[in-house]
Amino acid sequence: MTDTPASKTNLAVAAAEDADIPSIVALWERCELTRPWNDPSADIARARQGPASAVLVGRDGNTIVATVMVGHDGHRGWVYYVAVNPDQHKKGYGRAIMAAAEDWLRERSIEKLQLLVRADNTRVQAFYETLDYDQQERVIYAKWLDGRPMTP
Repeated sequence: MTDTPASKTNLAVAAAEDADIPSIVALWERCELTRPWNDPSADIARARQGPASAVLVGRDGNTIVATVMVGHDGHRGWVYYVAVNPDQHKKGYGRAIMAAAEDWLRERSIEKLQLLVRADNTRVQAFYETLDYDQQERVIYAKWLDGRPMTP
């Protein structure tokens, strides 16, 4: 997504505010991160309700151009909804928003960050490899606790 060092971006990163939610959801939809079975507004609300997670936004001026949802379980950190406005690629914003998520976790003494990438999303896999993330072999199990059938 980027070849520009994060330190050379003009991205200002901060925790999301209530007024940011429509712009965040619109960005996630534009980046094709949303799925019909996940309500993005509800995901944002859950992430913002406690100290173990947050939604960070990156602004270029007054415009939200990058986001990351970051959280931890006390042992491992996770990121979700890493997004950069497609019109703003190659400016270092992806690298900068991930650095902000890593810093957020370090501030909470979380030593390992994990993330999930769909197997067919090779472009995003290549991006994370440029940030020194390594693929780990794992089998993921999931269950909807409300009884829904499993989603892809």
